[in-house]
This record gives sequence, C-alpha cells and structure tokens, in this order.
Amino acid sequence: MKLSAPIYHLKRTAKQLARSQGVDLNVALDRVAAAEGFSSWSLLAAKHTSSSSAAKLYAGLKHGEVMLIGARPGQGKTLLALEIVAEALKDGKQGMFFTLEYTEAEVYARFALIGFDARQYGDAFRLDCSDYICADYIIAKAESARPGTVIAVDYLQLMDQKRTHPQLSEQMVALRTFADDRELVFLMISQIARTYDPVAKRVPDLTDVRLPNPVDMAVFTKTHFIGDHPSASEGAH
Repeated sequence: MKLSAPIYHLKRTAKQLARSQGVDLNVALDRVAAAEGFSSWSLLAAKHTSSSSAAKLYAGLKHGEVMLIGARPGQGKTLLALEIVAEALKDGKQGMFFTLEYTEAEVYARFALIGFDARQYGDAFRLDCSDYICADYIIAKAESARPGTVIAVDYLQLMDQKRTHPQLSEQMVALRTFADDRELVFLMISQIARTYDPVAKRVPDLTDVRLPNPVDMAVFTKTHFIGDHPSASEGAH
C-alpha cells in the first residue's frame, strides 16, 4: 500500500488538523492514518520504516546470516521481518515465518499492511503457527529449504518458555549451525527489556535484549534495532 503523500506531508496535515479541530496531535495523527488505511499512526509509521529499510537490509544479507531484529512492542519489528521475507519471495527465493505469537489470519493481515500477498507465492512461502516451535522443530520443517531461504522466527524469547525444550543458548547455536550448513538466512525477532530508556538512549542495543536465560550474542551475525520512535533505527552491523 502506497501513501497518498510523503510522510512528512502527512505529519504536517495532522498538525493542521489538530489546530483546526482543537484535538491532541496524537488524535490527529491517528485520523490521518485512518484515511491512509491504517488503524493507527504507529502502524503507518512502522510500515513506512519497514518499507524504507527492508530492501536495503535484504540486499545486505548473506547466506548463513542470523540477524536479530529488536524493538519494544508496537515499533514495527514484525512488519520489518515480514517485509524482508517478502523481498526474498520477490527475488525468487523461499520464505518461511514461524510464530508463537500470532494466528495465521493475523500474519496475513500484517502482510496486507505492507501491501503484500504471500499466498500468491504458493509453496515458496510457508507459515507455521505451531505451539511446538523451537530450534529442533524449525530445523525439521526447514530440512528441504533451498540456499538463500529467509526464515523469520517470532519471537526469540518465546522459544525459551517450554521446559521440555533445550536452553535458548543451545537452540541458537543449533540454528546458527543449520544456517551455515544449509546456506539459509534467519531473522530472529526479539523483545527489548522494559528497562530500556529511550530518553537516555535513542535506539536500543544488545545490552537491552530481554533474556530470561543467557545467550551468547556472538551467535548473531547482524543486528537491527528500532527505537522508541518508529523513525529511529540502528542499521544492521
């Protein structure tokens, strides 16, 4: 979905609307977003951030990469991961999305927010919403994935909830090894701790990742963090 005007113009429209109608700017922003087909300004801004970042991030990913995408809730990390998967599909690659958070309908609704229909790619895209998602489960399901397949996992911390699963540190080593051996790309969506203070630090970093149990951060070949405001982000490195 394309915006009717550049985002800076939409912000200016919202400010004018707030003055003319005597409403808070946040209310005016949401009204402008609604006119663009979004339920809130935060979703519109997240889509804009995703659209401007996904293609560049995808172009910089190499086979065997494991990228961590981190942000606080509502800042667009899932949309960004989905758009990178979309870039892979448009590039003729396979894409997979494993989620312990969303239903199938919710995932396709989020694809719709970025103007993309993953269903039209048939078997090239696989969506899995199983409650049993962990490293072993993902590896089994991705056994036949071709080199260059982009696999997004939503999200990192939920893989650590079941006591029957190996420790998260072991799971991540297994996924990193699998990515290397099969020349795949993993996108690990991650929560950021509530202690993260956007006033003190505009964009979170690895020290802000919420980890109930320790994980060696060297397992990630790249990171991408989105700040408290959707326009604030730290690129992959």
